[in-house]
Amino acid sequence: MELLADEYTSVYGYRKLTKMLRRQHHLMINKKKVYRLCKKMNVLRPQRKRKTKHPKRLANNSVVTGSNQLWETDIKYGWVEGEQRFFFLMSIIDVFDRAIVSYHHGLSCEAKDLVQITQEALMKRQLFDKMIRPVMRSDNGPQFISHRFAAACEQFHIVHERIPPKTPNKNAHIESFHAILESECYQRHAFESYQQAYTIVSGFIHNYNRHRIHGSIYDMSPYEYREAIQQGSVKPKIIKV
Repeated sequence: MELLADEYTSVYGYRKLTKMLRRQHHLMINKKKVYRLCKKMNVLRPQRKRKTKHPKRLANNSVVTGSNQLWETDIKYGWVEGEQRFFFLMSIIDVFDRAIVSYHHGLSCEAKDLVQITQEALMKRQLFDKMIRPVMRSDNGPQFISHRFAAACEQFHIVHERIPPKTPNKNAHIESFHAILESECYQRHAFESYQQAYTIVSGFIHNYNRHRIHGSIYDMSPYEYREAIQQGSVKPKIIKV
């Protein structure tokens, strides 16, 4: 109570009061005991309320009927054998047509890179002049929960939703792409340099979008399927996620 009556220590909470009791009075006491005493004497300081500028939105079950309705994003690591270091591939996939809309390939992977590929994806799909924008779905990695990306989503008018922990099935399409990338690209090459890795992976994504057939979309490539939908030559496949 003397500490709480002092001008300089009156603002201390129970944790700092514990430190002071140990230093000044050499008491063997822990913070839980001090908390209980402060609570009993009704001198606990009110807890600070944590302000969330960008509230978390959990991924909801939805039905995807066309391109640019739901995008998924995630990060895949690769290994450069010749340089003994990792590289990063962060991609955005369109759940409906399976195309990799945009990606970042680098020796680091930060929130600014995510913002950049999101902007590139919107430009490639010519969505900046459209009223409706895609929903972006991700896990809870540091790039995806950053304030920088949250602010960019507000600027781009994109809804960002995050899957619950330990539920990769809710991000299944980008996870499937990463499995394909691992088996058909990473495991077939021992990269001697980062430049070689960049060239091979970029070429793989180019082939994936334009030529690699998918059994789930009439044995077409993502670009072929999207063009066939636009021409009305095939019936769109509705996707439930």
